[in-house]
Amino acid sequence: MFDLDSLIADLAACAKETDSRHAVKEVLSRALTSPITVAEAIAPTVGGISMLYHNPALTVINVAWAPGMRVMPHNHRMWAIIGIYAGAEDNQFYARRDGGRLVETARRRLETGEVCTLGSDTIHSVSNPAKCVTAAIHVYGGDFVNEPRSQWGPGDAVERPYDISDVERQFHDANVAAGLVA
Repeated sequence: MFDLDSLIADLAACAKETDSRHAVKEVLSRALTSPITVAEAIAPTVGGISMLYHNPALTVINVAWAPGMRVMPHNHRMWAIIGIYAGAEDNQFYARRDGGRLVETARRRLETGEVCTLGSDTIHSVSNPAKCVTAAIHVYGGDFVNEPRSQWGPGDAVERPYDISDVERQFHDANVAAGLVA
């Protein structure tokens, strides 16, 4: 049986570990040995972002991508551990070239039950290839809420300050397009 409060307590304790990133990955991997129990407990029915835990050392978010949704390239400026508990997530990774222009360097699909580590210098975009809501627990090694970061878009792929209202609009538009909300 999945217990969200226990998971959050275990993740919060990881912040005190010497290698907190590794500790978080182990905790999240254990939780996702049974992704269906996680989904039954916390899976949203629409795309969106829900804060589960936040302090200066660690942030835990429940992220749900509407079917067909794609979020613009962005960075986190801190490590991240992503664990998929429903659906699938396509990641496109980028590097800065020629004065900040983005060039795609790799792609990776994450399937239900998989856990992925992103470095603090990662730039990526995410899309949901599934016909259902994809849901994941995202754990960040720092204050994800207040850390200044960048996004490339909407529109032209020019680096600009991350704007949560742009991201919320993307979630809303994707939910409407998928027929999840009016």
